[in-house]
Amino acid sequence: IEENIKMVLIPGGKIEDSSIIYGIAIEKERTSLEMPKRVDAARIMLLEGTLELKKLDTDAKITITEAKNLAGFKEGEELVIKSQVDAIIAAGANVVFCEKGIGVTAQNYLSKNGILAIRRVKREDLKMLALATGARLVGDVMAVTSRDLGSADLVEERKVGKDKHMTFVEGCKKARAVSIILHGVSEQFLEEMERALDDALNVVLDVIRSGKIVPGGGAPEIVVAENLRQYASTLEGREQLAVRAFADAVESIPLTLAENSGFDPVDSLAALRVKGGQGLKTFGLDLTSGDPADMLALGVVEPLKVKTQAIKSATEAATMVLRVDDVIAAKREELAPKPGQSPHDYTMPQMPMPHY
Repeated sequence: IEENIKMVLIPGGKIEDSSIIYGIAIEKERTSLEMPKRVDAARIMLLEGTLELKKLDTDAKITITEAKNLAGFKEGEELVIKSQVDAIIAAGANVVFCEKGIGVTAQNYLSKNGILAIRRVKREDLKMLALATGARLVGDVMAVTSRDLGSADLVEERKVGKDKHMTFVEGCKKARAVSIILHGVSEQFLEEMERALDDALNVVLDVIRSGKIVPGGGAPEIVVAENLRQYASTLEGREQLAVRAFADAVESIPLTLAENSGFDPVDSLAALRVKGGQGLKTFGLDLTSGDPADMLALGVVEPLKVKTQAIKSATEAATMVLRVDDVIAAKREELAPKPGQSPHDYTMPQMPMPHY
């Protein structure tokens, strides 16, 4: 999920302002104000390298004796950058996302040619842009071709919140990565929203992978508990008690649901048992009314995998507690002195006498 869905948290606004875009939102703004703020029908290049001249090594030294040679040296540097920008133009790109820096000279050339460029983009964002736009990561700018470019209907820099600017890549036709924009009143609230959404996405992923669901609202637990009690009646001795205790533990789920929703847990559990006894296995607790209702009709479902994993984990935890509950107290053996040793060696050490 982390590779295909990016969550962007923006303080301010209401939950209802949250949205999903079939593209990627980058927490960066254009490199130069001279660049276009909006590009329609974007042809996107993803550059792993840099668009600035590399700095010389610490032990490198260039000696220029005349002023005209200095001007020629500067022109040579500019020609290198210009050739790189020309390669980008020749490939047909009008938007560039660069992992590293973009120098002032490159910024000027890009701006003159109407290209929107963003520098210092995280590698994770570059990979998500590749999934969303279909672009390939390019290491050598001079080797870029039109086949390396991705596409999007729109790339635009927008102001979000009070003083934050972001770049939105939207309208990706075959996006394999998307962004979810979350708005909230505070950062703490947004973090809670992010955790809840992450849980929800993983639940959906479990359903897709397993392809199996069960009704929610405690309906499966009622059925499982009843079957366990019927099985317990076929056993004798302590085993019967253990199975019945397991059934009671399973029913703690609907009990907790009722209690957390403000309903009487005993009455709610009794009503659910009645429905289960009538063969209505899809009936669980309706948290709005407190009465049993058909969970499938209400659209309240859970992945089967989550249920089985919860029971498995709880059983393992209970088993571990039972195993360590009985503490075996080892009998302290009397230590006998070995031949030639003083019995005082095995007495408790005496506190040293204070010296005055």
